[in-house]
Amino acid sequence: MGDSKFPEISASVKRVRESFNAGNSRRLEWRAQQIRQVQRLILENRAVLEKALREDLGTNEFWIHGVELEACLVECKEALNDLEEWVKPTSVSTPLLNMPGKSMIIPEPYGVALIISPWNYPVSLLLNPLVAALAAGNVAVLKPSEVSVNTSRELSRLVPKYLDPVCVAVVEGAVAETTALLKERFDVIMYTGNTAVGKIVMKAAAEFLTPVILELGGKCPAIVAPDCNLANTAKRIAWGKWSLNNGQTCVAPDYILTTEATEKPLLAELKKTLETFYGAEPKESKDVSRMINERHCKRVADLLDDKSIEVVVGGKATVDVQQRYIAPTVVRCGPQAKVMQDEIFGPVLPVLTVKSMDDAIRFVNEHDKPLALYVFTENSQFAKDCLERTSSGGACVNDIAMHVGNSHLPFGGVGPSGMGAYHGKAGFDAFSHKKSVYVKYGGDPSLRFPPYTENKLKWIRRLRNLSLGSLKKPLMLVMLLVVAGVVYRFAGKKQL
Repeated sequence: MGDSKFPEISASVKRVRESFNAGNSRRLEWRAQQIRQVQRLILENRAVLEKALREDLGTNEFWIHGVELEACLVECKEALNDLEEWVKPTSVSTPLLNMPGKSMIIPEPYGVALIISPWNYPVSLLLNPLVAALAAGNVAVLKPSEVSVNTSRELSRLVPKYLDPVCVAVVEGAVAETTALLKERFDVIMYTGNTAVGKIVMKAAAEFLTPVILELGGKCPAIVAPDCNLANTAKRIAWGKWSLNNGQTCVAPDYILTTEATEKPLLAELKKTLETFYGAEPKESKDVSRMINERHCKRVADLLDDKSIEVVVGGKATVDVQQRYIAPTVVRCGPQAKVMQDEIFGPVLPVLTVKSMDDAIRFVNEHDKPLALYVFTENSQFAKDCLERTSSGGACVNDIAMHVGNSHLPFGGVGPSGMGAYHGKAGFDAFSHKKSVYVKYGGDPSLRFPPYTENKLKWIRRLRNLSLGSLKKPLMLVMLLVVAGVVYRFAGKKQL
């Protein structure tokens, strides 16, 4: 087990496992204290983290504070407020044949959690899962993305300074280090990233039958119905696509499906909205993020070489690889275009036309299940049809990505877009094993033990599906009759 080329990785995993086995992370006070330390890490190092995020992604104030840092603080606050409630055992009904006794579900930590985070949200997508893991009582090994090099460096420096170093370890590095980590034995693994690497993680986890939480991506569709409010639709799509990290977001709309009649006015609204948001020259706007590196910039730019597409806004002429810049771009295309073959993860938004909204739903169902589905319509029945007839990790009606900002909504994918979910209580549950516990009181009915006579078996068949829950009302009625009988007899005797 482990990789001999990286003995320090094996040593880190061994250290945190020994700490877990010693029971350090199980105490509720320790969990709360560590979550408070995550809060302190963010609050006391805002400027440091902001600088690192700007260097990595050239991003705007809204994205840094409203999405990256505040998202972590919200997770911390909710966990601290509700942790005592989350850890309580849940009582469940007990079959009559198991009486006297009680049944409950106790959440317990898996043990050692491996958290592998991506480069596009390098703070929140590392620390949010960590808060969930700590709340559940786990220890953790963190692997920040080497692609967001500045943020990775700062987090690897800050985490040991603020968090218990024998319970939380950070491993920096690239593919070789991640591969070495996956050779180690963990009790739960969470990976956020692309589907191809998700399969590698799942194969590695299969070696030890380790449960996995996979937050992947996919091509998230936005269905724009003819009856929608086009002005609001264009603003919300533009915000979700370009204001949130210039398309480098797993829940960004990856393409639009609309009717031929709606396409032209929609494109006009998008064009107008982009100029309102970012001006005539978006490159000069502080609100347009940069691509993470030159390689990804070239990858997205190459998609625009396809002669089958028609550029409506932006395009290849705006590309500046050295500055890692591609302007917000809208294209018209068909389903065979290069931009429609894989998740774009950049500032290019294809618009496809369909003959009807039924065709739009059919198109979505013919492709992999997305991480998010968006539908814009004023018709509540059509919105309901979209939600019922498609499958996606999450969905919004008349908005983009806002479901992710609600910590009371589990965030996760389905099928190729992932498995498992987290945020708030769902995160605590994802990093907890639900242990079924039965506690026996008193003696046993004779029905339980041999010899099994025909009469015993008859009573077992009658009683096996009964529980106190199912008998609650009848038992209350019986108890009332018994009490009434006692009172009647007592009152009668007193009169005599």
